[in-house]
Amino acid sequence: MKTSVILPTYNEKDSIVLLISEIRKTLTAEGIDHEVVIVDDNSPDGTYPMVVQRFSDDPQVVPILRTREKGLASAILHGILHSSGDKIVVMDTDFNHPPNLIPLMIKITDYFDIALGSRYVIGGGMETSRLRFVGSKLFNKFIHYTLGVKTTDNLSGYFAFNKTILQGIDLESIFYGYGDYFIRFLYVMQKNKRFILELPVVYKDRQGGLSKTDLKNELIRYTGTVLKIRFGFWKKK
Repeated sequence: MKTSVILPTYNEKDSIVLLISEIRKTLTAEGIDHEVVIVDDNSPDGTYPMVVQRFSDDPQVVPILRTREKGLASAILHGILHSSGDKIVVMDTDFNHPPNLIPLMIKITDYFDIALGSRYVIGGGMETSRLRFVGSKLFNKFIHYTLGVKTTDNLSGYFAFNKTILQGIDLESIFYGYGDYFIRFLYVMQKNKRFILELPVVYKDRQGGLSKTDLKNELIRYTGTVLKIRFGFWKKK
């Protein structure tokens, strides 16, 4: 079976080549048939042409340029829809998510529908701000009690799954906005009684580039997402 690793990018010139190389090295060493799909939203820093130039002779690296649409969630969906793998891995492109966990996550999906990297199970954590770790953990508690989900890290964005679980799902009602898509994704999958296994992941400091996360706006957006799901107004029109 083939695995597609989806990397949504925007101004990741400083880290993307190293990340792709690490992913390719890791999966090749494990004998895993794979492709790496990079979906770039026309980054002004030249991320896309750099990937094309560096990996022009590597058919397992698939760069895609979007010029009419932007956004993390829609980029991920675009990558999924244009992938050829039976299994999908989604991860950040700044080394927040360690590539060495990908083979284990793929193996887990032989037995579970979804493998989820969590900062809040035993062995997980963050090497970044302690305040941010605690704040994120508290917000995940809010998601847990408001929506009745069992997952501990509903903001992770580091996950693997069998592509077949997307059949019959209104994907455009999930994959829009920013990281809030992942709250909707996990909510829908748990409502559909999909089996999810969380494994510990330690977030690393980003390598290169600037964070595109505005914590205040992020908190407002994610809180709104949770409340819309709770009261049934979350589907994109």
